[in-house]
Amino acid sequence: MFESLQENLAGAFKTLRGKSKLTDSNMRDGLALVQKALLEADVSYPVVKDFIAKVSDEALGERVLSSLDPGQQVVGIVHRELIDLMGPVDHSLHLKPGVTVLMMCGLQGSGKTTTTGKLGRLIKERGKKPLLVAADLQRPAAIEQLHVIGQQLGIEVYSQPGAKDPVAVCQAAVAQAKKNSNDVVILDTAGRLHIDEELMEQLRQIDRRVEPEQVYLVVDGMTGQDAVNSAKAFNDALELDGVILTKLDGDARGGAVLSVKHVTGVPVKFIGTGEHLDALQEFHPDRMAQRILGMGDILTLVEQAQQKFDQDEMAKQEERMRKGEFTLDDFRSMMSQTKKLGPLNKIMSLIPGMGGMQQMMDSVDAEGGMKRLGGIIDSMTPAERRNPSKHIDQSRRRRIAAGAGVEAKEVSDLVKQFDGMADMMRRMASMGMGDRMRMVKELQGQMSNPNATLQKSKVGTGKRLSSDERAKLRKQREKEARRKKRDGRK
Repeated sequence: MFESLQENLAGAFKTLRGKSKLTDSNMRDGLALVQKALLEADVSYPVVKDFIAKVSDEALGERVLSSLDPGQQVVGIVHRELIDLMGPVDHSLHLKPGVTVLMMCGLQGSGKTTTTGKLGRLIKERGKKPLLVAADLQRPAAIEQLHVIGQQLGIEVYSQPGAKDPVAVCQAAVAQAKKNSNDVVILDTAGRLHIDEELMEQLRQIDRRVEPEQVYLVVDGMTGQDAVNSAKAFNDALELDGVILTKLDGDARGGAVLSVKHVTGVPVKFIGTGEHLDALQEFHPDRMAQRILGMGDILTLVEQAQQKFDQDEMAKQEERMRKGEFTLDDFRSMMSQTKKLGPLNKIMSLIPGMGGMQQMMDSVDAEGGMKRLGGIIDSMTPAERRNPSKHIDQSRRRRIAAGAGVEAKEVSDLVKQFDGMADMMRRMASMGMGDRMRMVKELQGQMSNPNATLQKSKVGTGKRLSSDERAKLRKQREKEARRKKRDGRK
């Protein structure tokens, strides 16, 4: 998402940072590149014009030009102005005692029906009892689709087979909700291939006679300026309370996200980041600004991890690592947990400083690689998974490779990678947050090389050891290993 905009903005800031001294002239050149990057991202021209004017007022001030790091100051100014451009956002659904009605509208193909289900799932997770209403009578397939989604989510769906009046369907659904003690009614209204007066009048009738507490417009984030134009037309007719941008996991250039609030006065309230029914997130302007500037979004990553990870299993793994235990079974469990967050390149986009690694992963089959690693681990014995470097010799390496259907070298590579990762995880388990962050930066430095592997930390002795000294140390390690083995039997 927004890769092109990130790259172009990074290039603009690089020209500013590369100057030994910033002047009014080269600052204007740098801001011209920022303007070009926004226009190429399909941001509305009036929005770009106002945005650059605000940034220029601050960036061309004496305080910035004379600062020790004016380039970084400009990044900070752009970051603040991006937040102001997209926010503030009221994340409340304004649920009230009794029945709250939410109305969904939008053009066909925007993902409105799927988003209705996603919103219902989110509301259900908050302890409410939603009712989804199939009020899109123009498309029988939309009614069937909503029933399928409701069944998948365990949420009741209301529909009237053969009905012709969407207003009557919506009114009957609200009455049904009151009888069944539903807290929230979500109306999936009809869409059109384009905006027309018949559609708008139908929506105005539902708005007047059902009186929903909130009206949300679902917009395809891939459509750029068309999304902004749709939002303006719907807002003029209905007075929207929020916009939900979908398909932001695709090749969205960013224009709609950056333009909607400025053009319509209506904030983006949620964003759809995938086809799965759990891929709906609250929209936070500060986090989106960080992602656009390539700073990552660690808060969203943490929130997703808290929702999707098995917290008990994570606590057990943490405790084992504190005791110096980290096995290939733990590693496989971590991989399984991580997959719950989505594709690896998506995860990398949320981690500060991992932008380069994300681009590397776009060129390889990361998901396929994880499956191959899982196959290799499954072909090992329990003892081999506990301590691969000790138990896996050349013959066992060939046996494991044959069982997993891979080359023996891939088994060797996994064992080497695991040794480095196990060493890192054990060290991190005993560290405070500051030391952990420093180690993450160290890891990023190692992985900036596409051919890099994690290496077990080596402790220098200050001099090269002779052959006799190395043999003596090896015997000491073997003796220590035998002692630990005996202690383990007691």
